[in-house]
Amino acid sequence: MKLNLLLLLFCGILLFPAKSFSQRVISIDASSNGEKFDHFWSECVGAGRANEGLRASWLDQMKKVQENCGFKYCRFHGLFHRDMFVVMEEHGKIVYNWQYIDDLFDHMLDLKVRPFVELSFFPDAFASDSSKSIMWWKAKTTPGKNFLSNWYSLVKAFTQHCVDRYGLDEVSKWYFEVWNEPNIAFWDASMEQYFELYKKSALAVKSVNKILKVGGPATSRFVQDKKYREKVKKDGKKYSVNANWHGIWIQDFLEYCAKEKLPVDFLSTHPYPRTNRYVNSTKDDMVWVNDVLKKSDYPNAEIHLTEWSTSPSSRDKTHDFLTPAAYIVKANLDCIGLANSLSYWTFTDIFEEKGGASTIFHGGFGMINFQGIVKPSYHAYRMLNQLGDEKLYKDDYLFVSRNSGNGKISAIAYNYPKEYEDAVPSGNDERENGTSKQLNFSLKNLNPGTQFKMETLDKDHGNIYDYWKTMGSPSAPTREQVKIMKKYAETLDTQLITVGNDGILKIKKELTPWSVVLIKQMN
Repeated sequence: MKLNLLLLLFCGILLFPAKSFSQRVISIDASSNGEKFDHFWSECVGAGRANEGLRASWLDQMKKVQENCGFKYCRFHGLFHRDMFVVMEEHGKIVYNWQYIDDLFDHMLDLKVRPFVELSFFPDAFASDSSKSIMWWKAKTTPGKNFLSNWYSLVKAFTQHCVDRYGLDEVSKWYFEVWNEPNIAFWDASMEQYFELYKKSALAVKSVNKILKVGGPATSRFVQDKKYREKVKKDGKKYSVNANWHGIWIQDFLEYCAKEKLPVDFLSTHPYPRTNRYVNSTKDDMVWVNDVLKKSDYPNAEIHLTEWSTSPSSRDKTHDFLTPAAYIVKANLDCIGLANSLSYWTFTDIFEEKGGASTIFHGGFGMINFQGIVKPSYHAYRMLNQLGDEKLYKDDYLFVSRNSGNGKISAIAYNYPKEYEDAVPSGNDERENGTSKQLNFSLKNLNPGTQFKMETLDKDHGNIYDYWKTMGSPSAPTREQVKIMKKYAETLDTQLITVGNDGILKIKKELTPWSVVLIKQMN
């Protein structure tokens, strides 16, 4: 009888297994030596265009993300666009007007955010009479006659003005990036003509002072090599989602600059993952960039990936969902040491590439929406900013760090479900399901009585899009509804945990799909 019961119990375990997650227990010594690392995720963040930065609400949101996410630089388009009134004609002569740029830069510097200067787009006077334009605000992308000499004079005058106004010591910390995504619709000319533009821009910046930093080519997209694409086209099927991806124009750009003996203080590109990319594509792209740079004449150039997000569309609703938070945390932690910055595009939905949106959650790039309501992506960066600068432990869902200045411990745990590792969250896929993980670790050699705070972002906490839907998805919420949503979006599940007399912190918690947890020492 007992044997039969045991057999039934064993069969029951096979037929009805417990939740599928790892039962591994991890023990970490809080006093062990750590490995130094940089917060490359908080170096720079993106925004739409320069003129949007003149709005009070844009500046309010910039203040919030700087204070809570730690961003040091901000990059945006259209510094020389007509709505900044930089190039004007008076009595048949070109004159420069810096007032709008000064106002924007002054406010940013007051908020402790430096400009990552994108030199773009053409002022009307420098564009072709039949210039093509992009975005609703009609950024001019076609070079006109004498554009190289006109552009050189503008960039030199602008750079000199910045040095005169803010001082060489300050401006030497800035970055001057030549144009935006010239390999697609933002540049209506050839690759060779862009290289000439880069040459004039770099020489103009360096003519003011050689210590100023200039770089490019700010290209968009990684693609699979020609042989692979031809094989796919011929056979009508994909063989591997992670085969032979490489950046566009980058090798040609480095070869051109070496031939012309031009400065390249930093290399920039935009490794946007797409629906046909896999979860580790960002890391693979960074490894490729590092390899190409090491083999070039510029092995010591910095690497700044000046745009990055879960997709390149400002109408991809995934940007509003919970799923990007786990992806942001995973991708950044996996890529430590591979770049000087990975700039999230963007910090705000005050962003108008396609004009205004018809509803408050529309898939905008921003980690904060137009009304100032934070999304899960904001919490991802806020949590990353709480990490220390010494790595004590890392695996595929837990990262433990220590602050070398005060010795405090902080950790992030996240669940990017195994079922979705072959794809990036994109294409308006809410992906609420997936396999849970069991977070089970201990930290030893802590002082008894040390207190930790544990914050959890999950489907029921901080997941503003789902909450907005329960309110009936109001496209124009009342002021009271906005206040309620702001409070909900900021409020995560929070627990306080105190270390016992044995000096050990024990954490045992189920990580539901797409959740992110911050565990931070408080005293």
